[in-house]
Amino acid sequence: MAAVKPLFPVTLAGRHVRLEPLSARHRDALLAAASEDRATYTLTGVPGDVEGAERYIRAALDEAERGGACPFATVDARSGRVVGSTRFGAIERWTWPAPQPPSDGPDAVEIGWTWLARSAQRTGINTEAKLLMLTHAFEVWGVRRVTLKTDARNARSRANIERVGATLDGVLRAHMPAYDGGVRDSAVYSLLADEWPARKERLVARLR
Repeated sequence: MAAVKPLFPVTLAGRHVRLEPLSARHRDALLAAASEDRATYTLTGVPGDVEGAERYIRAALDEAERGGACPFATVDARSGRVVGSTRFGAIERWTWPAPQPPSDGPDAVEIGWTWLARSAQRTGINTEAKLLMLTHAFEVWGVRRVTLKTDARNARSRANIERVGATLDGVLRAHMPAYDGGVRDSAVYSLLADEWPARKERLVARLR
């Protein structure tokens, strides 16, 4: 059996944003972006100091090494400034019963772990980043499903996910630790391969 082709590193580039493979060299720029205005991060895990940024990057790269993630530094394409981070995670390769042939790429992935500096919010960067990632997932990797999830209380994040065209599958109660303490309920959304062409048209239209 042929070796599975590694998914990381990969660079995705558009007009507004460049998603480049996260690395240790992004530490200071990532921390600067996270330090602009932390008021929007109460429900999101964002590094807060040098040690935190190093742990954040190391954990993401360790998961990438295991084949479970593809983390990015989010770069403003016009200024070249790092403005946040996002990643593919929860990468699934299904065991298919014969005679279904296995796919070269993953069968399902999650898009998440996303945050942006205050100055990069509502600029088109997030919309184009999602367009680039969804296009890569569905059209290059050939996934069957993309999952997106967020703290059920995070109305802004949920609205962003819904604007992408994902469907709410439900709320997982007491799903995981919340970033602000306590136990989090997670709103889980998905987008399927046969839904993608129409959703892609909507995203492209939004960017125009």
